[in-house]
Amino acid sequence: MTILVTGATGTVGRLIVEELVQAGQRVRALTRNPAKADLPEGVEVVEGDLARPESLAAAFDGVDAAHLINFAGDDYAPLQHGDRIAELAARAGVRRVTVLGGRADGPLEQALAATGMEWTLLHPVEFMANTLQWWTHSVRAEGVVKEPFGDRLSAMVHERDIAAVAATVLVQGGHHGETLTLTGPEAVATRDKVRLLGEAVGTEIRFVELSRDEARAQWQLAGMGAETVEFLIEALGNTPEVGYTVVPTVEQVTGRAPRGFAQWAAEHAEAFQPVASA
Repeated sequence: MTILVTGATGTVGRLIVEELVQAGQRVRALTRNPAKADLPEGVEVVEGDLARPESLAAAFDGVDAAHLINFAGDDYAPLQHGDRIAELAARAGVRRVTVLGGRADGPLEQALAATGMEWTLLHPVEFMANTLQWWTHSVRAEGVVKEPFGDRLSAMVHERDIAAVAATVLVQGGHHGETLTLTGPEAVATRDKVRLLGEAVGTEIRFVELSRDEARAQWQLAGMGAETVEFLIEALGNTPEVGYTVVPTVEQVTGRAPRGFAQWAAEHAEAFQPVASA
């Protein structure tokens, strides 16, 4: 098979490429900047942008299966031309697709369903990798995590398990028309997540629980817009049941148990090491 991976230099896309290479598949990786891709040897790197469908025709040529994302650009803006992308894939003879973050009522997803090709939507509840974005600076600089809702539970999933599911579905199929919710092996409270990270780093990390108003002030100071701040307050303060309910999808699809947060923290401990004082 020849498998196209879009978003190939992203957090999950890069790992999907690795999983497919390890499985012996021919991989074509789509990126906006091939010169900086730094992907495994043997991967065919092609230039293209999901925000510009006219740049994708050659990328789909000769492809049997494709992994798609339903956003474009560094700002994760929703795709504006999902119907065109689906049309190009179908015309090229793509037989099977996975969509990361897909929702059944999305324009890309609806267009894919209308083509008749196999499609599977991947719905991770929360990336463990988000910890890097949210906590690295404060942990390294101050040895502290300041967040609201310390008892909030999340069944977050390791990004490599997302990649393993995507790669398995792309190669083997068998999940046509399904939305696969992906979680880790346990639901972890925010304060316990801080403790596990501290154990991995080898130093105590303090947890300071913020009130809603304190969280708003902190996030606004960091440059977040009011709409984003209120979205976070609602999402974190009223996490839906799907966000903290552990499901066996990863193991059912891949045959391997999902990785827990303690393992993720051990793998990324170096990124959180305290900054040496002058």
